[in-house]
Amino acid sequence: MKRQNQIFNMVLSALFLAMAYVLPFFTGQIPQIGAMLCPMHIPVLLCGFICGWPWGLCVGAVAPLLRSVTLGMPPLFPTAVCMAFELATYGAVAGLLHKLFPKKKGVLSVVLFYASLLVAMLAGRLVWGAAMLVCLGIKGDGFGFTAFWAGAVLNAIPGIIVQLVLIPVIVMVLERLQYSE
Repeated sequence: MKRQNQIFNMVLSALFLAMAYVLPFFTGQIPQIGAMLCPMHIPVLLCGFICGWPWGLCVGAVAPLLRSVTLGMPPLFPTAVCMAFELATYGAVAGLLHKLFPKKKGVLSVVLFYASLLVAMLAGRLVWGAAMLVCLGIKGDGFGFTAFWAGAVLNAIPGIIVQLVLIPVIVMVLERLQYSE
């Protein structure tokens, strides 16, 4: 049974990686909107919640690098490298907290889910900021709080809203389907 779960998680993770690869095509036609909606974040967070933290971490680390190497977008350094750290953190933290928090029914379940999601999103953005600070420091450029605030929060508000609305609904529906089998 455990081997079947591993294979199932591997297949789902491949699906989430494919989604992270393809979704930016739908939003990237207008680069400003595509960057604001953060389309790669959604499948990575879903992977962490549904498949667990190791799978979410791997999909998050690979997705931006794979897109960069095969399509040239996002640019490899520093963007894709920093996104790899950010998305790996999203997947790992979302999966870990979702596993650690008790499974309850009702309002507490929703509160704990949102706590997992918000902490994962905050941790990922902080890791992105730290990675940008290091990468741009290596490059000889500066990266201050204003740049962090603009990149991590202000420019990402539409994507943050989409994540807060879509991800809980999708995960709760999928978990109900899984438990009803």
